[in-house]
Amino acid sequence: MGRIGPTEIILILLVVVLLFGGRKIPELMKGIGQGMKEFKKASKLDTEREEKEAGDLK
Repeated sequence: MGRIGPTEIILILLVVVLLFGGRKIPELMKGIGQGMKEFKKASKLDTEREEKEAGDLK
C-alpha cells in the first residue's frame, strides 16, 4: 500500500478531466508553472540575501 500504480494514475487523470474539462487543463498547468517559477525566484533571492548577510557578519 502507498504505491501509485498505472490504474490509479489513469483514474486521477480522468477525474481531473471531468472536473476541469479539456480546455481548462492547459490554463491550469500554465498557472502551476508560473507559480513554481515565482517560488524558485523568491527562494533564490532569499538564499542570496542570507549569503550576503552571513558575509557581512564576518
